[in-house]
Amino acid sequence: MTRYGLIGYPLGHSFSAGYFAEKFKTEGIDAEYLNFEIPTAEMLPDVVRDNPTLAGLNVTIPHKQAVIPLLDSLSDEARAIGAVNVIKIDRRGARPLLRGYNADVIGFTRSIQPLLRPSHRAALVLGTGGASKAVVHGLRQLGLATQYVSRTPRNGAIGYADLTPDVMAAHTVVVNCTPVGMYPRVDACPDLPYDLVTPEYLFYDLIYNPGETCFLRRAAERGATTKNGLEMLHLQAEASWDFWHNDD
Repeated sequence: MTRYGLIGYPLGHSFSAGYFAEKFKTEGIDAEYLNFEIPTAEMLPDVVRDNPTLAGLNVTIPHKQAVIPLLDSLSDEARAIGAVNVIKIDRRGARPLLRGYNADVIGFTRSIQPLLRPSHRAALVLGTGGASKAVVHGLRQLGLATQYVSRTPRNGAIGYADLTPDVMAAHTVVVNCTPVGMYPRVDACPDLPYDLVTPEYLFYDLIYNPGETCFLRRAAERGATTKNGLEMLHLQAEASWDFWHNDD
């Protein structure tokens, strides 16, 4: 039986296995999708070796950047973004070849685009990991300026203490790319000045478990438009399937 799966650490929050199990059942696909909870990306070759029918992987936090040196090739977009969340395993040769892609940017842009209004010209992107790189790439494709926000200001990222009223007013889209608020620590929130939020704002959280994070709830209480990452998960999963079955 052909296998697909997810690597990351931890994986208790993920709905990917359930999504693909339903897809395989509905579409009559003889395959299974497994979680491979590995604390370091360097364990990827072991996963590939120990699962000889494994044809593709998704990659989640914290490995989206760390897997890159372990891959044989990258798509142009994955290279431009600097992060990978899809690995195709090509077993036609003497050894498996690992090809990296980024489906996050596809899922994110298709999910957020219908919510954007002309007043949404600039975005704050919370976090500087692999997911945030795909989000910034996608927002720029959609014509928005972006500003990274990090707990540790560096390399073009401002800190949460730098979110003054002027900075907030200039960035009416806020995207959470951090794990803050993710199950099981559902009461945690990114440290934002939520009292400055108005109905002009769009808050998007890549987290989908829980369905409404503290980040989204506090923004919604101020009248902002909000959306979680569940649709993004579904869209990037379908894009992953396409990458796994392309002919490159």
